[in-house]
Amino acid sequence: MSDSCLKFLDVGTGPAARRIAVRERPGGPPGVFWLGGFKSDMTGTKAAALDAWAERHGRACTRFDYSGHGESGGAFQDGTIGRWLEDAASVFAQAQGPQILVGSSMGGWIALLLVRELKRRAAAGQALRASVVGLVLIAPAVDFTEELMWKNFSAPVKREIEEKGSWTRPSEYDAGGYPITRALIEEGRNHLLLGELIEIGCPVRILQGVQDPDVPWRHAAELSSRLAHDDVVLTLVKDGDHRLSRPEDLARLIAAVAEF
Repeated sequence: MSDSCLKFLDVGTGPAARRIAVRERPGGPPGVFWLGGFKSDMTGTKAAALDAWAERHGRACTRFDYSGHGESGGAFQDGTIGRWLEDAASVFAQAQGPQILVGSSMGGWIALLLVRELKRRAAAGQALRASVVGLVLIAPAVDFTEELMWKNFSAPVKREIEEKGSWTRPSEYDAGGYPITRALIEEGRNHLLLGELIEIGCPVRILQGVQDPDVPWRHAAELSSRLAHDDVVLTLVKDGDHRLSRPEDLARLIAAVAEF
């Protein structure tokens, strides 16, 4: 098998222009299209495990880093849900044939938004080279900027974001914490999904840790209730955390992808 190939894709114009790092592995359909989480990159445990599985089984696999993440250009603090969705849509436009979207944490939200964007483009008569045949979502942090961040922030934190434009959120995954910007919160409100039924049009598999401190399992249950398609399976891992990166978790992930 050939190794995945690193290339760079130019996205945006003017001050918003950035280079997106993409790793593509050639192979048969359906391809695996990885959408990572907030402040994570395409070299993480789950992404690497999926790529290795794709190599063993001769399947195509696409991974990329959002702007401000990993090997991609741009500053993290300039990122918003809309900008990262644009990154994902630009990379997906290069794919061909049926694809399985695999979204982790924020990537679960981006995956659902990407399906909606693809439907919009198809309705507008745009030719699409790739299609979505299934979604596998890991601890999907849908609407997290509003539901899991803003609504849970204290009054002083909200005031700092509104007045200074940013607040550094402590994180066990990064000693320096994460900058949470006013733009991230406000622009995120343009992409909220949980207020209505979500039309996907393909099967969805959700893996969710019950011990997840970042995305409560009830959040995943709420998402499941909003998905209009009948073929939706929510798997709760009783002792699972947010990352779901243990060997047994990776086995569940690969089994879910292999269903398609």
